[in-house]
Amino acid sequence: MNASPRGGVEGVLIITNMRLCLGKLNFIIMGIAALLILLGFILMGGEPSTPEHFNPDVFSDTRVVYGPNICFIGYLLMIVGICVKSPRKNGALADASAEKMNDENNDNTTE
Repeated sequence: MNASPRGGVEGVLIITNMRLCLGKLNFIIMGIAALLILLGFILMGGEPSTPEHFNPDVFSDTRVVYGPNICFIGYLLMIVGICVKSPRKNGALADASAEKMNDENNDNTTE
């Protein structure tokens, strides 16, 4: 195999214009969801009860109600962040970039 001027190897297609399956909005929603899940676990944490000392704070509303509910909302938001369809680019722009990529690939195969 010979090295090409672009740094690749002949016969190997190098994809330079990759698109992710999830868009920017999806990652923002998933980031907020992860922070909510983390906040819920932090709210559920605290000093435990021991055999020598009973800690009534174990049964506080923050640990038993708010923390788990915030985690649950975070998990639901994570599902929404994964399933929501992100807006696509304008069709003309996508077609132009696909045509440019095809032209580059055709140039690579003729060399």
